[in-house]
Amino acid sequence: MQRNGYFRCNADHCCYFKKVKSSFIILLLYVDDMLVAGANLEEINNLKKQLSSEFEMKDFGAAKQILGMRISKDEQ
Repeated sequence: MQRNGYFRCNADHCCYFKKVKSSFIILLLYVDDMLVAGANLEEINNLKKQLSSEFEMKDFGAAKQILGMRISKDEQ
């Protein structure tokens, strides 16, 4: 991830982020689960394409929950 411009969070080594223009792309990893968040859909799709070329993965679309926590989205 780091060679692709992502930085590992010092507080949590399962969290990576990349500054893209005026926003961030955040990648959270836990065992075999992954959550990608950000406002730049093009950059999110680029990340998913890059990861799927290196790893076998499935895209389940917008997350509704992860690790037993429900996720809600504010459309603002």
